[in-house]
Amino acid sequence: MATPGLLWVTMHPRPSLPAAQFHDWYNTEHGPLRLRLPFCTNGFRYRATDGEEPEWVALYDITDMVELTRETYLALRGDSIKTPREKATMAQIAVDRRLYDAVVEQKAADYKALEDTPDTEAAGSVLIAVSLTLSDASHDEDFTRWYAEEHIPMLSRVAGWRSSRLFVTAAIDPNAPREYLAVHEYRAQNGLGGPEHKASMDTPWRNRLMTEAVTKVRRRVYQWAYTFGPAPRELSSLASPEVAGPWSSIDGRTRTFPSPTRPAVESFVTTPDGVDLPYRLEGSTDPHSPVIVLSNSILVDYTIWDDFVEQFLSDPRNQNFRILRYCTRGRLQECGEKLVNIDLLASDIIALLDALRIPKATLIGVSLGGVTVLNTSLLYPDRVTRFISCDTNSSSPESNRKAWNDRVAMADTEGAVSATTQQAIVGEQLAEITVRRWFTPESYDTQPHLPAKAKELVRTNSLEGFRRGVQALCAYDVRDRMAQAQVPGLFVAGDSDGVLPKTMQQMAVDLKGEAELKLVPKAGHLPMLENATAFTAVVNEYLHQ
Repeated sequence: MATPGLLWVTMHPRPSLPAAQFHDWYNTEHGPLRLRLPFCTNGFRYRATDGEEPEWVALYDITDMVELTRETYLALRGDSIKTPREKATMAQIAVDRRLYDAVVEQKAADYKALEDTPDTEAAGSVLIAVSLTLSDASHDEDFTRWYAEEHIPMLSRVAGWRSSRLFVTAAIDPNAPREYLAVHEYRAQNGLGGPEHKASMDTPWRNRLMTEAVTKVRRRVYQWAYTFGPAPRELSSLASPEVAGPWSSIDGRTRTFPSPTRPAVESFVTTPDGVDLPYRLEGSTDPHSPVIVLSNSILVDYTIWDDFVEQFLSDPRNQNFRILRYCTRGRLQECGEKLVNIDLLASDIIALLDALRIPKATLIGVSLGGVTVLNTSLLYPDRVTRFISCDTNSSSPESNRKAWNDRVAMADTEGAVSATTQQAIVGEQLAEITVRRWFTPESYDTQPHLPAKAKELVRTNSLEGFRRGVQALCAYDVRDRMAQAQVPGLFVAGDSDGVLPKTMQQMAVDLKGEAELKLVPKAGHLPMLENATAFTAVVNEYLHQ
């Protein structure tokens, strides 16, 4: 039977440790690694407001405390994962790590878990932590009954009370001194110190226990500082000159790029069905700044947006934006067991937003990404501010399946293999044909580096990823959903992208509400790559109108 509990870690940085380095390490490296563990359901940082030390505490809810004795968790503290930066940083922190088993828990009727609360609402939340040592185990039953039957019910009458939990030293830590830990959550506006709170602290039952049973008690007061997610999102610390960089995890899958003007972090999000989606987050250091999500076409990665991102974030009007790019399911070999369709791809965007604790975002996508962002706005309207759907269709007939299968067969026949991973890739033949379709002939003469870049991305795409991911383009129809749309949008196409300038005009008509079609001159299927300047102007006009 599982024993739920709490990992409770107090920390006090030494003066030698720069604050920005402390926060960057904690929020980017240390916390997200733990939130990726299936048995670690949440994680928070709080800062003391009582003037005492240690100044910081981090707490993590654990579904079964025995998991903390197993290799999956212990590996985080070993050399295969623990980086030199973590070792150097932790050497400058006084750390006290304690493990507790859950004993009692009571919540307000309207309780909302802090991990499900937007950071803007969590700001100011108060945590009261009371550690108590009893003279001997004979008092345990009386003490826990008092907490469950009198003390917490009285605390629940205090304005702003959210929850109270009582823990005891974990059974998996038999050498630790036995103590109880009470953790009380309150809203920013609360009645602490008021008459209801004072009444809970002065009853015959409590006074007797404090006299007869409790030998040591310490009360700490904290305020919420940060909610961890399973993927790093910290940019503010990376803008500080105190943070040395760039930094990389040992496996190279998480990297940071400090910059006073445009810091960035690259890592990955794991979807609910176990697929890893690499991403890059950059831009404003304000954690509450608006986010733009960029969704790719098939057969490429998020570098197709490089020129657009550079021009967009260089505009003084856009300094308050963060930009989130990611590799679509199908770029890499692992695509999961589910059939890849546009509904699954929409859920991938939501998984990214959830992991990075982004309540709502503007979405921009092209081709497969174009219908993905459109569909996401239709399925999850409360998570999308607006969308820009580029060079795509609102429906794709089943007959398209043969054309895509023929392209997969062409890549199969070539048999190209990646020199680095030894996995099958799309190869030269399909890459050449595809990119010739995507770009205007003029670009091959005037800016050949752009089709060359796209061709290399297509050539190196996982063949298995292509085989699986392309199924999303074979048969779909969102026209009925568009008639019920709740989110405003814009449609964009390269003016030389075949019939799409005409068919996308109908998409603008079909979307409920007012929508327009904007054409990008001198561009084909990837206007953000082929004519980034004109494409950026279209985006700016829409966002700032």
